[in-house]
Amino acid sequence: MNGWAVLGVIVLVVVLLGGFYLSMTAGRLDHLHRRIDTSRLALEAQLLRRSSVCLELASGQLLDPASSLLLTSAAHQARTSADLGDDEHSRAESDLTAALMAALDADDLAVAASMPSGAEILEELDAAARRVQLSRRFHNDAVRACRQLRRQRMVRLFRLAGHTPWPETWEMDDSVPEGLSAR
Repeated sequence: MNGWAVLGVIVLVVVLLGGFYLSMTAGRLDHLHRRIDTSRLALEAQLLRRSSVCLELASGQLLDPASSLLLTSAAHQARTSADLGDDEHSRAESDLTAALMAALDADDLAVAASMPSGAEILEELDAAARRVQLSRRFHNDAVRACRQLRRQRMVRLFRLAGHTPWPETWEMDDSVPEGLSAR
């Protein structure tokens, strides 16, 4: 074999390996974008579930009237803010968390838990709040992985992300009120 044939084979192997690498990277990027979409839908579902349980708690006469009103208002605002954009929505969800913290002190939890169906609603609220935390964590982990991949030089050079918008993390206060799970 002459020198040109060897060089041709080497170039062909390098091109094939480079194409395989780019194809695998594009597939991984596509998978991460789908994972972000799925995790965002799961997060939205858990946020909706949490606000529903908050409305159920507020309307169940388990809290004092002022706390019920505060919780109802915050839950309603969180539900209606989903169409206003991510910043407004995350702010409303953080406000719902703050309203939960204010409405559910240790005395309120003890009274609500002693009422019929109170313990059940509080358990459901605890589960919903914890699922919001997990869903947000999964979403933000997927966003971080996608951002890390999209920052790679080859991904940017060959524009493997196409016209897909840059993924954003979901930031909000998703604390679980103290004593809710300690009951």
